[in-house]
Amino acid sequence: MIQAILVFNNHGKPRLVCFYQRFPEEIQQQIIREIFHLVLKRDDNICNFLGGGSLIGGSDYKLIYRHYATLYFVFCGDSSESELGILDLIQDLVETLDKCFENVCGLDLIFHMDKVRYILQEVVMGRMVLEINMNEIVAQTEGQNRLEKSEGGLSAAPARAVSTVKNIGLLEIPRIINTGDLNIKVPNPSQFV
Repeated sequence: MIQAILVFNNHGKPRLVCFYQRFPEEIQQQIIREIFHLVLKRDDNICNFLGGGSLIGGSDYKLIYRHYATLYFVFCGDSSESELGILDLIQDLVETLDKCFENVCGLDLIFHMDKVRYILQEVVMGRMVLEINMNEIVAQTEGQNRLEKSEGGLSAAPARAVSTVKNIGLLEIPRIINTGDLNIKVPNPSQFV
C-alpha cells in the first residue's frame, strides 16, 4: 500500500505532500528532508527505487521516484508494492498533469493545488490506486472544471446565498412569534439587506 506521495523541487522545497498515515508536522518535515537527501545523493544512472528512510519505516518500506526537469515525484510504499508498477503510475500521473497544465511545472502545483489534489485523488485514494487511464482522469477533471464554472466557483457563493434569501418570496413575514411561554419579536428584514 502507498504510504506517502511527495513532490519536491531540486532544492527540496515540497510542492505536493500527501501522507496516508498521520504524522506530526515536525516529523513530516523531517521525513521530507530525509527523503530528499536520500534521493538527491543518488546518481542519475542508478535505479529509481531504494529502501525507505529511518523515519518512514526503514527497510519495511521502499521509495520509488522519478526526476523530471525540476521536480522529483516520490512514492513511499510497503514491500507489497511493485516498483515497476509505481514507476508506471508516476509516469501516468506526470503525463496527466502535463495534459491538464500544458507542461507541468512547480508553479502549477503551487497555484493550482486544488486541481492537482483532485487529479491525485482520481489516481490514488486511501492508499490504493484507483485509475491510471489518463483520458478518463482528464475527462473527470474537465467535468469538475465545468461544474465549478457553472456554479460560479467559491467566490460567487455569498452572492448566490443573498440572492436566494431575497428571492424566497414569503407572502407575509411574521413580526411576532408566540411559542406559548415565549414571545419573540422579529426585526424588519429590510434593515439587513
